[in-house]
Amino acid sequence: MADGIVIIPTFNEIENIEAIIKTVFDLKKDFHVLVVDDNSPDGTAQNVQQLQEQFPNRLFLEVRKKKSGLGTAYIHGFKWALDHDYEYIFEMDADFSHRPADLSRLHRACLNGADVAVGSRYKKGVNVVNWPLFRILLSYGASFYVKIITGMKVHDPTAGFVCYHRKVLEAIDLDRVRFIGYAFQIEMKYRAYLKKFRIEEVSIIFTDRINGKSKMNSAIVREAIFGVIAMKFRSMFFKKSF
Repeated sequence: MADGIVIIPTFNEIENIEAIIKTVFDLKKDFHVLVVDDNSPDGTAQNVQQLQEQFPNRLFLEVRKKKSGLGTAYIHGFKWALDHDYEYIFEMDADFSHRPADLSRLHRACLNGADVAVGSRYKKGVNVVNWPLFRILLSYGASFYVKIITGMKVHDPTAGFVCYHRKVLEAIDLDRVRFIGYAFQIEMKYRAYLKKFRIEEVSIIFTDRINGKSKMNSAIVREAIFGVIAMKFRSMFFKKSF
C-alpha cells in the first residue's frame, strides 16, 4: 500500500480531472488519489468512477451532496485518509496549477523531518506564471499580512499545495476548523504552528489554470482578510475552544 494519498477537491473540473489523475499515477513514486467532488453538474464524478476501473485500489472517490467550500472538502478528505491509515496526506488542486512532479519533493521534505511541507510560491521571490499583476499583488500582500498578524515565518501561508504528516492532522481538532474558503489554508498552518509542528517550505513554480474557471470570489477574499484577525484573537483569548 502507498504511504501517501493526494486529496483533490473538485467542482466542475471535467476538463482537468482525468489528466491530473493519470499524471499522478505516472510518477515513479506510488501515490494514491482521493477525489472529493461536490456533486459537479459537469460529470466530474462520473469521469472519476470510470477511471476507477482502470486504477482499482489506487483511485478513490467521495461525492458530497452539494458545493460546500474548499475547507470542508479537505476536512472530509483528511478524515477519510486518517481512517485508511495513510502516513502522508497531500492537498493538490485539479487544474495543474500545482505540478504533480513536485509531490515527490514535498514527500521528501516530510521524510527528512518536516511535519508540514508547503509548496511555496514565495520562498524564493515570486514564482507565479500567468497571473495578472493585481492577482500577484493581492496574493503576495495577503501572505505578508498573515505573517504580521500570526507571527508565522511562512512565506506562503495561503498555499494550497501541502503535505501533512498524519500526526499533525491527528493533533488538530478538525471539527473546530472554521474557515471554508482559501483562508482554510491559513488556519490549518496556523493550528500546526501553535502546536509546534515543524513547517518547511519547498519552492515551487505555480502556473495559473488553463482550463476551467477559478473559484476565487470576493467572499473568499473577505474571509481571508477579516478572518485572520478573528482567528488570532480566538487563539489568544479562547485557547481551550480554539
